[in-house]
Amino acid sequence: MTTNQKVAIIGLGNIGKVVAKNLVNGNRPVIIASRKLEDAQALAAELGSLATATDTAAAIQQADVIILSVWFNTIQEFFKTYATALQGKIIIDPSNPIAPDENGGFKKIIGENQSAGQLNAAILPQGAKLAKAFGTLGAASLAKASAQTSEKAVLFYATDDHAIDGIVEQLIAESGFDAVKVGGIDQSIRIEVFGDLHEFGAIGKVVTAAEAKAKL
Repeated sequence: MTTNQKVAIIGLGNIGKVVAKNLVNGNRPVIIASRKLEDAQALAAELGSLATATDTAAAIQQADVIILSVWFNTIQEFFKTYATALQGKIIIDPSNPIAPDENGGFKKIIGENQSAGQLNAAILPQGAKLAKAFGTLGAASLAKASAQTSEKAVLFYATDDHAIDGIVEQLIAESGFDAVKVGGIDQSIRIEVFGDLHEFGAIGKVVTAAEAKAKL
């Protein structure tokens, strides 16, 4: 496992911003990109010298690992647009297949037994590698539980590619969490919203490694 992978965070919604902050707090340099370059520049200025801002195409070109913090329903088009540039990249996908419902909450926008992870894996650009991670907690918990001083909180992840386990686990650790793998992408439904291992699913809270392993 190498420690010098260049990491880009594309998309600066609530999750993307928190992941960027947590990684910088863990002393990891990050490249930040957004549809609006000025938003990326503002966040980079806030985070300090470890963060640099650029446009999406440049971020993909420069990075080895891309944390794709965008809405699930935009990923197919993203993969099409940047298919060539994404070849050989490690893509970390925190997406959840949800949209606002009529009652002020959220609803799943794909089949009950479908997962964002499996759907995204099916359209993955040639040569890219995919992991589901950083999407198992809401943004508030992702910020608050990072580097908690008692037992560390857990972030679950899933990937079919064992060769990238170490890289994903390293980034989770640098974010201030313990990494727990749930299995391959076919298990990603468990760590997406409403899944049994998601904060907004059956597990219902932030958990430690000991609590997590009891659920696996």
